[in-house]
Amino acid sequence: MTVELRPHHLLCMLTYVGKGYSAAFCDNYEAVLARLAAGEEILLVDGPDTVCAPALLLPDSHCRNESVTTRDAAAAAAVSALLGIDLGTGSRFSLHDDRVSAMRAAFAAGTSRAACADCQWQALCDTVAGSGFRGARLRTGRAV
Repeated sequence: MTVELRPHHLLCMLTYVGKGYSAAFCDNYEAVLARLAAGEEILLVDGPDTVCAPALLLPDSHCRNESVTTRDAAAAAAVSALLGIDLGTGSRFSLHDDRVSAMRAAFAAGTSRAACADCQWQALCDTVAGSGFRGARLRTGRAV
């Protein structure tokens, strides 16, 4: 099986600490992270993904807004450059400890965060990154 993710969620998952748009959203996010920790492959998609599913039911869902599409493009470019792989729509890849460590280091340094501009969660992500990702739920438990 694969976990469908839109590119900006590659950044969001680095600092996810159990806060979100609703209880259903958080429960779903925890399930997505458990699937990734179990070794499921990521399939990059264009538009709403597995993480978005519960948010699509909210009246103010932003998952289809142009601003989110722009955020996805910036995240795909940043993570592609960082990992040295092409992360376009339809790309498949796996997370492992080295990739997560590299992504977190770049996130903490601010070098992969162009996609985060004007995000409502930016202050929380700054705090999590500044704490060395204490409390972040993403765990891969897998070495290269």
